[in-house]
Amino acid sequence: MSTYNGATFLAEQIESLISQSHQNWTIFVSDDGSRDATREILESYKKQLGDNRLVIFDGPCRGFSANFISLIKRPELEADFYAFCDQDDIWESEKLERAVRWCKEVPNERPALYCTRTQLVDANGTPIGLSPLFDAPPTFRNALVQSIAGGNTMLFNRSARQLLLKTHDEDRIVSHDWWAYLVVSGCGGIVHYDPVPTIGYRQHGNNLIGSNSRISDRAVRLKKMMAGTFREWNDANLQALQAVQPELSAESRHTLSLFIRARRSSLFKRLFLIIKSGVYRQTLLGNLGLTAAAILQRL
Repeated sequence: MSTYNGATFLAEQIESLISQSHQNWTIFVSDDGSRDATREILESYKKQLGDNRLVIFDGPCRGFSANFISLIKRPELEADFYAFCDQDDIWESEKLERAVRWCKEVPNERPALYCTRTQLVDANGTPIGLSPLFDAPPTFRNALVQSIAGGNTMLFNRSARQLLLKTHDEDRIVSHDWWAYLVVSGCGGIVHYDPVPTIGYRQHGNNLIGSNSRISDRAVRLKKMMAGTFREWNDANLQALQAVQPELSAESRHTLSLFIRARRSSLFKRLFLIIKSGVYRQTLLGNLGLTAAAILQRL
């Protein structure tokens, strides 16, 4: 769990963890210098649960993604499975059980990443809708241009964590969930997108990442794409992928090479290489935006 000034909803999130049907868990928290009552709430639950069930670390204070990555790289975290957790959501009681059940079906030596659709809730925890339902398969060709699910839905195995440990501290990680999707899908792992929501993803004014469920959310993302933000994100992701280059599958290396060449090419060659690479987003509108970004050199 990554925390920063999350006192408002933190207790409700922790209570939903305590209520999990799968009870074999430990909460590792990295607090990024909170100035509200977050630390006090954590210490209170630590007394309640015990030192072996809630462990608190000081975060690097370099943003939420760096906080999550620094936490997953801590040597104290030794487990069969790992789940990212935000500070302000509500987990359904079967969330861990459902995710662990799927992950156990994957051979231990193969990286595995489980993620889901989300139930959107308002600041009071009242359901207000669902995140988009994605039907296209979760692959590296998709991960290169899109993050498929929120980190708050993700659970991954030890082999996937071993890949994430290779992340360079100096590299900018745009988003820990997108990074996990890129790494696992690119390195021969298996990614499972569960259409059944198992968390209440709280929508409120301090959310760091939006739901992408409304037209206005998608309009903001389209505006960022046209402004060059999407290209900056891709620059960062491609730089970070060098850390796992030796682990990428042959197919992923080929796709990556075509994608990199496309970004550097003239218009017609760029479009040809994008098509040849097979990269895609999950929706028709997303793919239209991808084509526009390629034409306008915003990819």
